[in-house]
Amino acid sequence: MFKKISYAIGIIFFAIFAFLILKNANLSSFIDSVENRTFDLRQTIMINEGAKKASKDIVIVAIDDATYEYILDTYGEWPLPRDIYADMINYLEKQSPRAIAFDLMFVKSIKSKNLADEMLINAFKKYDNIYTSMNFDNQSEDLRTPPEFSDKLKLNIENNSRIDFSQLTFTNCRTILQGILNATSNIGIINVSRSDDGVLRKMPLVVKYKDDFYPQLALKVGLNILGEPHNTYEIDKNSDFIIGDRKIYLDKDGSAILNWYGPAGTYTYIPMYKLIKATKGGKLDYNFSNKIIYFGTTASSLFDIKTVPTGKIYPGVEVQATYVNNIIDNNFIRKVDKGYTIALSVLLALLIASVVTRIKSAFSASVISLSTYFIYLLISYYAMRFENLWLEVIYPLIFSILAFTCAYIIKYLVKSRDFEQQYKLATTDGLTELFNHRYFQEQLRRQLEHCKRYNTSFSLIIIDIDFFKKFNDNFGHQSGDAVLRQVAQTLKRNVRATDIVCRYGGEEMSIILPNTSEEEAFSTAQKICDRVAQHKFKLANGKDTNVTISLGVSTFPKDGDTAETMIASADKRLYDAKNNGRNQVGK
Repeated sequence: MFKKISYAIGIIFFAIFAFLILKNANLSSFIDSVENRTFDLRQTIMINEGAKKASKDIVIVAIDDATYEYILDTYGEWPLPRDIYADMINYLEKQSPRAIAFDLMFVKSIKSKNLADEMLINAFKKYDNIYTSMNFDNQSEDLRTPPEFSDKLKLNIENNSRIDFSQLTFTNCRTILQGILNATSNIGIINVSRSDDGVLRKMPLVVKYKDDFYPQLALKVGLNILGEPHNTYEIDKNSDFIIGDRKIYLDKDGSAILNWYGPAGTYTYIPMYKLIKATKGGKLDYNFSNKIIYFGTTASSLFDIKTVPTGKIYPGVEVQATYVNNIIDNNFIRKVDKGYTIALSVLLALLIASVVTRIKSAFSASVISLSTYFIYLLISYYAMRFENLWLEVIYPLIFSILAFTCAYIIKYLVKSRDFEQQYKLATTDGLTELFNHRYFQEQLRRQLEHCKRYNTSFSLIIIDIDFFKKFNDNFGHQSGDAVLRQVAQTLKRNVRATDIVCRYGGEEMSIILPNTSEEEAFSTAQKICDRVAQHKFKLANGKDTNVTISLGVSTFPKDGDTAETMIASADKRLYDAKNNGRNQVGK
């Protein structure tokens, strides 16, 4: 019964602690931050093992440091005149690429370059596989009036999930060239989603502006490549964005968790200055046929660098490439719901608690518990590698440590209780519940050693119930046992808490009185003798009777300096009491 109660208390304690973890927002945020780091580690291991390969059909035309230097030397300024982009588009379109996407924003027409802007706008009108970007923000209306956009840029989203997109809702936008807005619907948003630690692990699929949904640039490109360029989509009750037979899981703020293919430089890079030269008759030994081409900045001075799970320095354009790669491969990460995580954590904790409570060896229980959690870690890794499933590992770790600790505490409390029970059985007389003869001898020796060392005294009382054999013959052994128990309780009630009351044997009992002089011992013995004589003892048949006792007292060191001499001295005075009429203390 004690074990069951202990385990029940442990489970209640465990549940309360787990509840406090979940309730404490700061602690939960810290745990999530550590969990994100484990995601990064798993992604890095997967990359090192070559688990996933970046698409060779995605190529990045990079405005790198060399290109930036070339532009300044050749054109004398940044940004690059837009007719140069038009020339590059015309050059690339001759090779029939699948898509050309600009991770660049063509904002605000430059008055001296109106013709250049028109050439770029005409390129957007001419080709239907050209995409460009725009960025929403929350700038004050004092800075700029929030613009209105045509319906062709919006997506109709039937949101059947619990995601409210409050963290991806914006109130303003810095628009791009109006001519481009009028020329094409291939315009996507490039807002990003960063975790609390500043690492970019996910990206918005859509964002909200004035109660309307707008697609991410990568989503816009990906939908057209998949042949799914519709205007109406559904987010189902499981937070899945439905694209035909594909499902993209969205986390609690509405972002898609990316699967990463490698560190910076994973994709094929073409410095943009080489492409510019090719448009002027130079040679570029690369075939762009059927490629998805992304234009973006990688030059450090143009500052479009992100921190991602696979590296601290990662160009924003390569994030877009990774995003499109995920869409094409249907390779997004699905994070297991928090409820399932807690359920898995509890199951793992119960398993570990069961191991600890069932296995006697502490070392073996520790090794098996550690191995159990390690197996879970392997499962979480392979779940991400082969199923794109993010099983959390920090909550299970906390629950496992807590269960391991609680189980050991309970186990040793139970052991301690069992030890106490065994010790009690070994030192206590079963009938009278007094200490037994073995314990009496042990304590008597200890008192002798203590008193010899510190030059103090103690006393011993030996008690015998008068005419007990005759009492058993007259009333029966059951009544005799009842009297023995009641005399024992009377002795315990009339001594100090530090005094040791024992059953010496048969109807004899003894009391060791630490730090007690001869006079004090004799007075205590006389009080006990009187109390027993005055007490009515109930027999097994329910009747009352009186009994008396005889007592003998000895004191260290006057009456002996060994256990044998102390007992002999007290025993002699006990028999003197019996010979002098019983019901008294022998002198």
